[in-house]
Amino acid sequence: MIEIQPREGSIPPGDSKAPVIPAARLRVAGITPFTTIDFPGKLSAVAFLQGCPWRCIYCQNPWMQPADFDPAYEHDSWEKLEALLRRRRGLLDAVVFSGGEPTADPALPAAMRAVRDMGFAVGLHTAGILPHRLADVLPLTDWVGLDVKAPPEDAVLYERVAGRRHAAAHFLESFRLIRESGVALECRTTAHPDWLSDEKLLEVGRWLEDRGVETFALQIHRNPPGELIARFPAVGADYPAPETMDWFRAHFAHFIERRNDR
Repeated sequence: MIEIQPREGSIPPGDSKAPVIPAARLRVAGITPFTTIDFPGKLSAVAFLQGCPWRCIYCQNPWMQPADFDPAYEHDSWEKLEALLRRRRGLLDAVVFSGGEPTADPALPAAMRAVRDMGFAVGLHTAGILPHRLADVLPLTDWVGLDVKAPPEDAVLYERVAGRRHAAAHFLESFRLIRESGVALECRTTAHPDWLSDEKLLEVGRWLEDRGVETFALQIHRNPPGELIARFPAVGADYPAPETMDWFRAHFAHFIERRNDR
């Protein structure tokens, strides 16, 4: 991996003099002990970390948004994750840190180092919300799944989907950092016709293609299981249009469609 240098006028990188927060303080909201789909080519465990500064309109885990645990929900811990990994050495390949927004947790760097010391690869799911925190953990990361909320050059739409001002600017800086780091990258977009038309989906695709992205996943929105009142209409099989899907298949070396019809 190459050393990342900030460009003039960019969002500043992490402060190397910041205090080290131990892995034991990692806010683990939940653990998936085994998955084959969250880190391509790796058998993985996933740690979902509490806290996210954004308020995306389609968030599947809104209870993970606050920085502090909600006592109404059960949660896990670093100790539980560490015990799981010690039991599954030789059976698992990797640990993926997801969320929430995992870079919001100041204990993430220490947790990543501990996971690597145990012999596991490290994956990261992020929306690029905190570029300075991302810069700190990229040297500890083997693979990144990066959420692309909307066309990155459409700042108004990006902010609408993410629920926060300056969301596109933060994404753009994070995208730059990841590309300069050389870390393996999958970009993914969650899609619903209420906020991303076929035209806007193609804008996302063209923007990524122009910047050399080879792996793109289109995740069709579904309402969370158990939701009593659906926030959005169910997505039909006709979205995106067949010609839009054909475009993605033709323009990305690795295109993945993730669809759940519940």
